[in-house]
Amino acid sequence: MNPLVPLSIVLLLPIAAVCAVLFTDSGIEPALFYAAVKTFAILFVVGGAISFAASRLAARTHG
Repeated sequence: MNPLVPLSIVLLLPIAAVCAVLFTDSGIEPALFYAAVKTFAILFVVGGAISFAASRLAARTHG
């Protein structure tokens, strides 16, 4: 199993809790909530891509 899977689960739990609080709070503008979700998704994909590229590069240098 990829070691990023447990790490991503640990990171997603508190972020999901914060998003749930933001979504249920009546004082938060919906556009702000959706912008935060989109930003997180983009950063998560970029981080995953960088991690994947680093693991491939490390595997290539090990032989």
